[in-house]
Amino acid sequence: MDKLRGRAEAQKTARLLDVEPDALAFLGELPAEDVRRFRADCVATLHDRAPDMLDRIASATKLVPAGVAAAISQKALGPRLAAAVAGRLEPARAADIIEKLPVSFTAESCAHLDPRRISGIVDRLDEDLLVRIAVALAEREDHITMGRFVGHLRDSALGRILPQVADAVVLRTGFLIDVPERLGHIVELMGEERLAGVIGTAAADGLWAEALAVAGMVTGEQRGRIASLAAAQPPERLDPLVVTVAGQGLWESLLPLVALLGPEELRTVAGLPSLRDPDVLGGVVPAVVATGLWGEFLPLVEVLPEGSRRVVAARAAALSDAELDALVREVGKRDLWELVLPLVELMDDEAKVRIFALPAFEERPS
Repeated sequence: MDKLRGRAEAQKTARLLDVEPDALAFLGELPAEDVRRFRADCVATLHDRAPDMLDRIASATKLVPAGVAAAISQKALGPRLAAAVAGRLEPARAADIIEKLPVSFTAESCAHLDPRRISGIVDRLDEDLLVRIAVALAEREDHITMGRFVGHLRDSALGRILPQVADAVVLRTGFLIDVPERLGHIVELMGEERLAGVIGTAAADGLWAEALAVAGMVTGEQRGRIASLAAAQPPERLDPLVVTVAGQGLWESLLPLVALLGPEELRTVAGLPSLRDPDVLGGVVPAVVATGLWGEFLPLVEVLPEGSRRVVAARAAALSDAELDALVREVGKRDLWELVLPLVELMDDEAKVRIFALPAFEERPS
């Protein structure tokens, strides 16, 4: 999950600094929380050190009716400068002016508004206007700005917006949401049928990374529902999920979902063509070592075809003594011996001797 969060934070930071996302792609490899703090620092630097001119313009807007201030914003300032001025106003005054502006102008301006001012302004806007702005942002495919706003919207507004935006918009906005703790509530508002449609769109449109990110931010029960909906997709649409995960190194996002599946669903995943690919299977073992997700991985290994299990066993056998010892300790802590011993049986004799000689193995209950 951290890798996907880092990727989203890198994209949001690139937008904030008005640079191409590729220029800051390296941020996606850093801890997501560090990138989030860096973005917050950028917001403060950009908006707290604004020229005095903005304060003078903001003061001047208080002297004229909201309709006049809106006309000045539209004709003289333009979307970027108007957003900067709005960020210097009291939320109630900013809302009064916004309600006099064309929706298209407001939607364009939203991308430049100080994110820290969003909640106060949204709380004061007419709901009909909020809905129209959200739909306009969706039409502009401005998912980053939608991600900034959606966590601050009232339930009644969300209930009207969701039916008017495409499933792909929901996925991309969820991936970029600025208030992730609200995402579970939004999923509940969507309902089961819409959630199924969203996961179906992830499968059809190749938006599995976004779906994984959403699954990582919702509640445990919702995560299980998403996992089951994904497993129910046709194999030709589900297999690209594994290919995506392998290619982008997202095992830490996928394996916790796989661990939530029932036996039949797990066998469906285990039968996917990509999980017979030695390169894919060889890549997952180092990822599991790095994340310590043996408890999530071993139930899947148990139902893989024998050829695939042998590939996993051979890759595990090539781990260092320290890595194998960590594996055995995790197995012991979670009492997964019934899952790991059949894997050990598939290893060559040299690997078996190494494992049986490990301190953690010798300490296991008899």
